[in-house]
Formats: sequence, C-alpha cells, structure tokens
Amino acid sequence: MTYESFKQIVLDRRSVRKFTDQDVSVEDVRELIDCARYAPSDTNSQTWEFIAVMNRDKIREIERMTWEEMDKRAAEAEQNGKSREAKLLTKSFGPYATAFSDAPVLIVLLATPYNSKFREKIFDPIAFVDDAVWAEEGIKSSCLAAQNLMLAAHARGLATCPMTGPVLLAQHRLRDYLGIDASRQINMVIALGHPAERPGRLPRKEIDDILTIVQ
Repeated sequence: MTYESFKQIVLDRRSVRKFTDQDVSVEDVRELIDCARYAPSDTNSQTWEFIAVMNRDKIREIERMTWEEMDKRAAEAEQNGKSREAKLLTKSFGPYATAFSDAPVLIVLLATPYNSKFREKIFDPIAFVDDAVWAEEGIKSSCLAAQNLMLAAHARGLATCPMTGPVLLAQHRLRDYLGIDASRQINMVIALGHPAERPGRLPRKEIDDILTIVQ
C-alpha cells in the first residue's frame, strides 16, 4: 500500500450514526479484532478485550438503560434548579449518546489491568507512581486498538462510531448486563455496521495550530 492510499483511508473515515439493516458477519468482526490486536501497547501488555454484541434486541436494551439513566440525571438537574441543562441533556446529548441503537453490532471495548516486568520488578517496589496511573496505561493502549479497529472497518467497507455516552451514564448497568468483571475498565462502545449515510468531512485545526517543532 502506498502512503497516499493509507492517507485516503484516514481522511475518508467518518463517525457514522445511521446504518442499513444489513447484518455484519462474525467473520467481519473477527477480521477487525485481528487488526485491533496489532496496535502497539506499553511493553506489549495488550491491555484490551472486546465484547461484540451482535443481537439487536440486546443493543436496544443497552440503549434503553442509557436513556433511563439519562432521564434520572435530568430529573436530578431539574430538582436542583437546572431546568435548561436538564432539557439540553435529553434533547441534545441524549440522541447523540444513543446513536448506536440501530447498529447491528455494538463493540464494547475494555481495558484490562496493566502488568509488566517493569511494574513487577521496579515500579511497584519503589512506589514509582500511584495505582491510578496504571489504570490509565490500560486505557491508553485500549484506545490505540480502537483506532486500528475503526480504520480497518472503513477499509472493509463498514462504518463505525465511537461513543462514551453509555459508559458515562450507565456503566454500572452495562457491566451487570454483560457480566463484565470488576477488574476490567469499560473504555468506550463502538457502533459497527454498513453505513446508511455519508457525513461530510468536518473541519480540523490547522497543523501550525497544533504542532510545535523543537530542533
């Protein structure tokens, strides 16, 4: 593959929130996970796991749980005199956070505990950093795997949309519903399917606004 071909994949990938009724095959999912698992990770710790929910009724149940928790938050905000914010939560953020509802696949991306020879033999004995830092290490590597997955999906003719709404709102219920062990962090969910829309390219910050070169 040429650099130009790869860059075209990067530039053409979109976050898609509307999908056709066409199913995604188990083979497709396995291919995407195969690409995801070749992402880099700290000391090759591979701190990622994936749950592919391929049952539309279960996906809609996750949507329902998310809405229920959102309505609770909105009601609490209303009681605290934040009626404007409560309306924005359900009217604006609600549809945005549950745009996975008609996807045929919902991939739940987990971050597993970070362990390495450096942590075991050096870092932990000298209390190198707080334990919370190691949780962050798992999330960082898991995010790298997510990008691999989404680019691979686009190259395969599929579409994705990464979301954290269900995690922010209903993580505890999602954990119980899918039987996710307490040692796993729920990083994000990724809607996956065949695109029913072609969103335009959103503007990006200029390179000079985000790059500092030190020579």
